Amino acid sequence: MPDLPGIAITGISGRMGQMLMKTVQDSDAVRLVGAVERAGHDWVGQDVGVAMGAAPLGVIVTDDPVVAFAQAQAVIDFTSPQATLGFADIAAQARAVHVIGTTGMTDEEIAKLEPASRHAVIVRAGNMSLGVNLLTQLTKKVAAALDEDFDIEVIEAHHHHKVDAPSGTALMLGEAAAEGRGVALADVRDSGRDGITGARKRGDIGFTAIRGGDIVGEHDVLFAAAGERIILRHVATDRAIFARGALKAALWGMSQKPGHYDMLDVLGL
Repeated sequence: MPDLPGIAITGISGRMGQMLMKTVQDSDAVRLVGAVERAGHDWVGQDVGVAMGAAPLGVIVTDDPVVAFAQAQAVIDFTSPQATLGFADIAAQARAVHVIGTTGMTDEEIAKLEPASRHAVIVRAGNMSLGVNLLTQLTKKVAAALDEDFDIEVIEAHHHHKVDAPSGTALMLGEAAAEGRGVALADVRDSGRDGITGARKRGDIGFTAIRGGDIVGEHDVLFAAAGERIILRHVATDRAIFARGALKAALWGMSQKPGHYDMLDVLGL
């Protein structure tokens, strides 16, 4: 319906792009107004419904985000760090909420989002699911309650197409554990062990990344001490949970002042 808020989706042909489009189409709260793909992609110039092998939807896939964002109240973006930075500037110019589910962003890249957040709402999270964000809070509380006699390991598993490691969710959990202990993750992070590495350093937060098959997402936070272990776990079996979370973030952001938010803000956690 024309009076519903408009959503533009970037990376529309990807796994998350298609899941996001389906979620928007199934929603009675928003409508799809823009679909973006990279220049030269086969879908550019096609109706997005036809490109997906279904009925026309009246939205043409474009490689020009300015055009796609012009009618949008929110942009949902699960692409690449470099693409996301470009989209942030354009979304801010359009005063559209920018929901960022892109992973693999460095601290320097995240800092480059700040100018855009002074003009528009940015909601960025390594994971958009309710369960993972609850796990983040639990991780912080458990880390605060246990001393360094408990080693912390974040173990994550994803499908073999995933290009970044550790996952954005794993890093989010590591940040929560570090915050619980009152330290900076950069100072205690231990990842990519290989060869003769020596004994584990007391107080470090370790990361292990598993890649295989079609695993949607599994995250364990292991607290291991002599004689006992505590394991906090989240298993995702359907990407729809991330799409629903992203849509919730988009709707929430439409009533907020410009700024840089995360899913904990959206969920009131």
